[in-house]
Amino acid sequence: MVREARFRRGMAPLSVLRRAVKECGLAVLRATGAFHLAAGSLRYRQRLLILGFHGISLADEHEWNPGLYITAAQLRQRMELLRRWEANVLPLEEALERLTSRSLPPRSVVITFDDGFVDFGAEAAPILREFRYPATLYLTTHYCLHRVPVFNLAVSYVLWKSGAAEADLHPLGIPLRLRSSNDQEQQASVRALLEYCEQRQMSTAERNEVAAGLAAVLGVDYAGTLKRRLLQILAPEEVSELSRAGIDIQLHTHRHRVPLDRQHFLREIEDNRERIREMTGRRAAHFCYPSGVHAAEFLPWLSEAGIESAVTCELGAAGPRSHRLLLPRVLDDSRVASLDFEAWACGMRGFGRRHPLAAANS
Repeated sequence: MVREARFRRGMAPLSVLRRAVKECGLAVLRATGAFHLAAGSLRYRQRLLILGFHGISLADEHEWNPGLYITAAQLRQRMELLRRWEANVLPLEEALERLTSRSLPPRSVVITFDDGFVDFGAEAAPILREFRYPATLYLTTHYCLHRVPVFNLAVSYVLWKSGAAEADLHPLGIPLRLRSSNDQEQQASVRALLEYCEQRQMSTAERNEVAAGLAAVLGVDYAGTLKRRLLQILAPEEVSELSRAGIDIQLHTHRHRVPLDRQHFLREIEDNRERIREMTGRRAAHFCYPSGVHAAEFLPWLSEAGIESAVTCELGAAGPRSHRLLLPRVLDDSRVASLDFEAWACGMRGFGRRHPLAAANS
């Protein structure tokens, strides 16, 4: 949920060149039929592609943070590519069972979404229904009961929306001057304001007042942001409806954090699990590491909590020997070229190695 925003800065020339060279190479491979050869290979048959998405833009979120959001049109295009390559999109549990038994059908894919933004129900779910594709939603639950934007995202979005180089918060009684002329300054400002609120143990409602005050100082229409429910997490009744419609709701911690203390780590999972049970009537047993943060000490804790699988942000496709608590994924966002996504969908892109933690903990 906290992936870096691209803040009023273009891609570096070297990055542009590398991306162009890569896309040119993929285009040549596609034109020569290499994509089709990869799609039919036995090697691909033994791999599971787990796709990861976050937000679907309701307004201009993909322009503010292209690493976190894609547009509905982009998501539809991705689903069309999966259909074109005759991907077998499977429910998560079935896919993992078949991965273990080496009985995956050709071009097996699992679709996952992180966090549970309102836009999932508004934009993603209808597209998934149209294509009849199952999906897993890794839901963080704290904000389900708060009809306000996620605080750190709201601060970042307001700073970007304003276009201001700095914001003086002294008129709000907050002794901070936030600078935001580039990515680094903007991220540092978000951290500084978040730390200020945490030191004062502000409630979610109080933090939202701070975000609204920041927007007022910068002349940003925060009321409009609230009305459109940008950057908000699904409400309990929406989660319940999605679950009844067949969306698999799974664990992403309650507060979107991964404590390094065992007791607090387990509490995050149990709080998350209990709220999901209240909304869906089901016991969640699959997990997604918030922000992809994982460590060796988490593995026995996850086992203790009865977690059957956990996905990371490590790039790759899962194989029969992949550690079930360190599964790789391919994360999609607005920066990923259509051709690059297609290369993964047909098996042309590489398949991940065993995670380095797996050998030490298997």
